[in-house]
Amino acid sequence: MTTQRSVSPRHRARNNVVILLHRLGLPFGPMHLLTVPGRRSGLPRTTPVAPVVVDGTRYILQAYPESDWVKNARAAGHGVLARGRREQQVELVELPEEERGPILREFPSQNPRGIGAFLRNGLAASASPEDFEAAAPRCPVFRVAPRPS
Repeated sequence: MTTQRSVSPRHRARNNVVILLHRLGLPFGPMHLLTVPGRRSGLPRTTPVAPVVVDGTRYILQAYPESDWVKNARAAGHGVLARGRREQQVELVELPEEERGPILREFPSQNPRGIGAFLRNGLAASASPEDFEAAAPRCPVFRVAPRPS
């Protein structure tokens, strides 16, 4: 069972550093910035994400299933994905549970530093691809597609 944790002050500070570095044009690791309009205010909300690429398609998944960016992405269905100073308008399509497993399987190999959050939150029992695949019912996954102009 998932023990939904909120983002700690330390994690929030780390996110703010990642956002600052990206805005300065200094991206690192697999990190991107996802900006989506707030579901209530409509104001842009930015959070660092680490997309997973499977068969040439990017996906974004979250270790905090009830996080605000997930709720905002569900409500808006679109956003801006940025890496450094390069931005792309994107559609965000949440995958149904039965399609999430193969994407989640790829996460441990593509983003080993992100595994800890999934373990701490009880989404995955271990870092194995099988345990990540088993998290499909509890872990939101969004397909990222270019947004038509």
